[in-house]
Amino acid sequence: MDFDLFRSTILALIQGLTEFLPISSSAHLILPSELFGWDDQGLGFDMALHLGTLTAVILYFRKDLWAVAIAMKTQVFKGEVSDNSRLGWNIVIATFPVLIAGFLIKDYAETELRDINVITATTLIFGLLLGIADRFAPQTRALAQLTWKTSLLIGLAQMFAVIPGTSRSGVTMTAALFCGLKRETSARFSFLLSVPTIAAAGLLKFIDLLSTPDINWNELVYATVVAAITAFFCIHYFLKLIASFSFMPFVVYRLLLGCFLLFFFIL
Repeated sequence: MDFDLFRSTILALIQGLTEFLPISSSAHLILPSELFGWDDQGLGFDMALHLGTLTAVILYFRKDLWAVAIAMKTQVFKGEVSDNSRLGWNIVIATFPVLIAGFLIKDYAETELRDINVITATTLIFGLLLGIADRFAPQTRALAQLTWKTSLLIGLAQMFAVIPGTSRSGVTMTAALFCGLKRETSARFSFLLSVPTIAAAGLLKFIDLLSTPDINWNELVYATVVAAITAFFCIHYFLKLIASFSFMPFVVYRLLLGCFLLFFFIL
């Protein structure tokens, strides 16, 4: 298969920029396909993009993830409970619902629901919900105050991320805000929660990829690197931005994007 540098660059940049922002990577990845008439990028390319964003979030939060892993190990073998061990178990609890949803409706979501009408609707609906949460939720709780019940609620909300256009980061941040977490806390938990979620999605795609012929490995490696670098800096500057401002710029952007999709591709 040919290595299309322009196509690979555009899609990898879009994935890196939108995976962790609450604006939906699916909605953005469908735009160049519609505008340029590109075919579906295929399982291999999807896996490369997931690997890139997973690499970025692991590298960025490497100290946090290591501290959580050590704390969980200490609790299991020594019975010592800490904020980091509780955070680790909360991530585990919040991950289970989306794994179940992904297993049950993965194929249906990637075929029947990967539709411009669905993506437009979810872009608008979940954009409005993020705006309501940002405007009216109390936002008083820190990460150390996260309970297993709150984590489960966020995990249940993450199940909607299986539907294209929802935005995994957007729906988890929205749920976290509704549960009273601060903006920066909501974003940080969403990013940490993305590690097992993206890893599981990438693993499923890798398994499917094993039976796929004609893989352009040069293109996959290139897409992985571009997506990883872009996502790393996106995480960094998003956390700085959200510490000083609200989610409203992203809400407005989602609504404008949804209206654009509605008027140019549906009506």
